[in-house]
Amino acid sequence: MIGAGILAFFAAACNAASSVLQRRASLSASPDLEFRLGLFWALIRNPVWLWGIGALIGGFIFQAAALSIGGIALVQPALVIELPLTMIILSIAFNASLDRKAWIAICSLTGGLALFLAAAAPGPGRWTPATAEWIVATAATAGTVGALVAVAALTTATAARPALLGIAAGISFAFTATLIKKTTMIFQQDPGQLFVTWPLYGMVAAGLCAVFLLQNALHSGTLVVAQPALTMSDPMAGILYGALMFGEPIRTGSWVVLEVVGVGLMVYGLIELNRSPLIQAQSLIPPDSR
Repeated sequence: MIGAGILAFFAAACNAASSVLQRRASLSASPDLEFRLGLFWALIRNPVWLWGIGALIGGFIFQAAALSIGGIALVQPALVIELPLTMIILSIAFNASLDRKAWIAICSLTGGLALFLAAAAPGPGRWTPATAEWIVATAATAGTVGALVAVAALTTATAARPALLGIAAGISFAFTATLIKKTTMIFQQDPGQLFVTWPLYGMVAAGLCAVFLLQNALHSGTLVVAQPALTMSDPMAGILYGALMFGEPIRTGSWVVLEVVGVGLMVYGLIELNRSPLIQAQSLIPPDSR
């Protein structure tokens, strides 16, 4: 459990660096490219975006390593630490010190995460999903993500679009984690079967979809809106996938009270961190003003 947590921390650090770099790069792309593959073509010519993708790939590698020894319900919530790490990276980049409120928020988020994981005590999976379960999970995920994207495309509210796309990206990354988990299980059991079974290719397809949604979330609005939506939807969906698909146990009963308190502390920390001048200085540049 400790080893998986450490690897998840490194994955979160890579994701934090990736978010900052990709958001910076997205500011140079035309707003007319939203929901178009041309957005990738515009970004791929930006070295900052390529560094961000490199950090994202590093995050995937650490996440896969974490999932190979730990459950989804443990690894995905641990990735919430990404936002405090984003703050620290921004403070270094801007040569600025974090104020008292920022540190309180960081302590609230990390303390809430520790409390939640200690109370929930997520255990290893008790089974692996059958083909029918994968079909149901894929259909449910595609339907949910599709509905979120459709509403985002139709909405005219400035803040709603990046939030909806951030949630869609978070769910997609969580579903990708389930495929990473399955892929690592196949690799551990029989490496020779890895390239002749569908989970590897499903993982790549789901990962690309998640990255595409993330680019549009960052491109359509500010990091202030997109980041918390992504950061909270990913672990919450991950816990659900872990419990329903792999049978990863989560403590219930009176422990739920502490779990709710932990989630509350994390939400408070996320909200306060996103009010920080550092985050706002990084992200409050209207996409249509480029």
